[in-house]
Amino acid sequence: MRSRFNINNYSNLGQRAITAVIGAIVVIGGSVYSDWTYFLIFAAILGFSQMEFYKLTGLDGMLPLKSFGTFLGLLIFGLTFMIQKEHLDPSYLFLIFPITSLTFFIKLYKKTDKKPFTGVAFTFLGLFYVAVPFSLLNLAVFSVDETYHYEILIGSLLILWASDTGAYFAGTKFGKTKLFERVSPKKSWEGFLGGAFAAIGVAFVVARYFHVVEDWKWLVIAGIIIIAGTYGDLIESLFKRSIEIKDSGKGLPGHGGFMDRFDGLLLSAPFITAFLKIF
Repeated sequence: MRSRFNINNYSNLGQRAITAVIGAIVVIGGSVYSDWTYFLIFAAILGFSQMEFYKLTGLDGMLPLKSFGTFLGLLIFGLTFMIQKEHLDPSYLFLIFPITSLTFFIKLYKKTDKKPFTGVAFTFLGLFYVAVPFSLLNLAVFSVDETYHYEILIGSLLILWASDTGAYFAGTKFGKTKLFERVSPKKSWEGFLGGAFAAIGVAFVVARYFHVVEDWKWLVIAGIIIIAGTYGDLIESLFKRSIEIKDSGKGLPGHGGFMDRFDGLLLSAPFITAFLKIF
């Protein structure tokens, strides 16, 4: 009788590798195939990430509106995408404000909620921390000629993944000097430098094949990812440390949850988008 594949039978490194390969195939393949498959994949990632965030704040005694907050996040993502596709007029963005304000009305009728404004605050924080960065990706991928360019997304992700991978292996092999021990005891300066070298190396390769933006911009994007991506990782570690948990979830074996995998992107995306839109 043939044994069934069970990812839990592999070591943590093996699980990381398997999950990374499958995830990369799905994300890269979907993003390259069409703008609509990109939209569906990242809408799903956003939804899972935001639900994780609200679940974690619930563990700390907060009561955000999990379902409604996730709906709002997907609404923001959907509206920005449809506007970039020119299927909707930009004025439809104004719908975000009245619909988001319904959060106050919903909390008003929750009689058992002793701290309703704390719940409101964490509902809005989930939008700002998770939904807005993912929605800004829509502006980034349409930033050149107002046409969908998967190269911007894939190039940025390859640089981010190279930074994460380089930091992981360099930190494991050579890590001695603590980077930010109070927040993340395992992270080291050696790991940071390993990730930086890997990211810059991949940026040069990306610049050679993806000409949708100038070569120097890929190097700037790499710099943004090295710095903002590292801070994104540290900020999520601070968040998890404050509620005394190791991983944001269990959805991605070997990596933890979706926020664990995309924490660097959450902080990098606003800077990358602003850079591409301004320059």
